[in-house]
Amino acid sequence: MTWEELDWSALERLRTRFLAGPGSAPYWQSHSDLASYDLTFGERIGWKWDQVLRELRLRGWSPQGRAVFDWGCGSGVAGRRLLRSFGAEAFPSLTVWDHSPLATDFAAASARREFPALNVRPATAAFLTSDEPIGILLLSHVLNELSLEAWAELGRLIARAEAVLWVEPGTRDVSRRLGVERERWRTHFTLIAPCTVAGACPMFATGQERHWCHFFAPPPTEIFADSRWVRFGQRAGIDLRSLPYAFLALDRKAGAEEVGASRVIGRVEHFKPYARLLNCGPEGLAELEIPRREAPALYKELERQRGPLVYRWRREGRHILAGEAPRAS
Repeated sequence: MTWEELDWSALERLRTRFLAGPGSAPYWQSHSDLASYDLTFGERIGWKWDQVLRELRLRGWSPQGRAVFDWGCGSGVAGRRLLRSFGAEAFPSLTVWDHSPLATDFAAASARREFPALNVRPATAAFLTSDEPIGILLLSHVLNELSLEAWAELGRLIARAEAVLWVEPGTRDVSRRLGVERERWRTHFTLIAPCTVAGACPMFATGQERHWCHFFAPPPTEIFADSRWVRFGQRAGIDLRSLPYAFLALDRKAGAEEVGASRVIGRVEHFKPYARLLNCGPEGLAELEIPRREAPALYKELERQRGPLVYRWRREGRHILAGEAPRAS
């Protein structure tokens, strides 16, 4: 699929369907639907996955040679992004499944083209209902689509998984629903990211109802000078600059612990005399400030920073005086 071949009517139909909320029928009507989606909406989801995978590297997480299962795969963006990030040689296989056979076939074919040496296969009914362990379970933008039956099936799959990487839109409702899943599973897994505490999520503490755990992925800067992306944004009614997401990374094995690390929620707000941020750290949620005069380098760094905002702060009360970001290994 190229931009010249893009099926705009299919994209408009898909966009209308997305906005309408959950339905019983699959989105996809043709291979062209999936290819057009993969080039546009799917690519934007891929940029979210890229940012999540950057953060997992910062947290010291690695796939450790485990097979991957992309459930509810759509066009297969999540699986391909994981394989690109860590290298296909790090994984023995990729299994894909979607309630639409069209999507399952598209995702499998796309992965085989990009990674011809990898064992790529669609999930069988026997695999879905078995007790066979799952290495890494990928979940991408599925939370709003699940029926009660699908919720039950997903719970059984998570219980079989060694690790779960789950990315969702960054809206308040979806993020807080994902937080409920965090609470459900946190005693069964190690919380790799975005969490900086292993206990109860501070977002659910009394008085924190207006907050939600979300972040922003940076789109590639070159798209803003690309007339094709500009046109897509205009026709789809999308702000190309804004890529809010929520995510959860769980692993049965303990990850590398960032002692004293904090995670900035949402965006850092910059004003002339100071920057302000919502910080999630070992002491819970706190609104903190970075005085520009006392920490000018950090103030500027956070203006330019496009990577995940994971830091170890030096603070005096609510004022941040210095910060150190971990380095990917």
